[in-house]
Amino acid sequence: MILLAAVLGPEQIARYKDHGIINQITEEETEGPNQGYRYTLSSNEKLYLLSECLSRQVLPESELSAVTRAKTDNSAQGYEGLMGTYAFVTNRQGPSDKEIADEEIFTICNQELETLKKLGVLSEQVKEVDPLAYSAVLYSAIDVLEPQNNMAVWHVSLSTSQQNADKANRLIDAYIDADSGKIYSFYARTDSLWTQMKPDQIMDAWGEYLGLTGRETYDSENPLMETTSDFVKYRFPGMEERSTIVTIGFYEGVNEVFIKLT
Repeated sequence: MILLAAVLGPEQIARYKDHGIINQITEEETEGPNQGYRYTLSSNEKLYLLSECLSRQVLPESELSAVTRAKTDNSAQGYEGLMGTYAFVTNRQGPSDKEIADEEIFTICNQELETLKKLGVLSEQVKEVDPLAYSAVLYSAIDVLEPQNNMAVWHVSLSTSQQNADKANRLIDAYIDADSGKIYSFYARTDSLWTQMKPDQIMDAWGEYLGLTGRETYDSENPLMETTSDFVKYRFPGMEERSTIVTIGFYEGVNEVFIKLT
């Protein structure tokens, strides 16, 4: 009897389970067509990935910085934004249902600007982003050799079509995480002066805002690489024992403060 149960038991159980699902309609949530598989990256890893990708394309900068920066011919041919093992490419499929949508990005940007103001990262006088005066483009930052390491990023920038627009106390551009809405990098005009700013406190607040860990002060080997004398550099752990260099700086004359990644 025991032997018979051992032989026939599993088959009877299988038939019972099949009876419960055969000819039955079931529903299961799946990712949308625009959502590729992505590992969950830490804040430090996202910062590093974005810095690597941005370093391999022409960064939008203030007019002053753009004029003084030497031009290079290192742009990739045939694949926009691709150099070496990292790519920063336009996401032409649009955001997935789990990412910030086109119609939401300016609202989210303004919410995050308010948060940065309360934290003391930005001046209270920085104005809200007006959708009529700004453009927003969705990008994908990808580690080409490890494509599971990728993130979607919104680039919000003051529209270049606005000739002689008043830039006082305005956001010039920013890179925003399409998942969390957090602002990773920005340039903004301000009414504050560099002598009034406390870079260490600003970096503490910005790092905590993003959830970054392991910050260290970084002494640049070549300070002449910056187009301003008003800056402080920091280092955060990134991926595979590599680091991200974050610079907080200020362009005197146009009163523009920035946090950039390298």
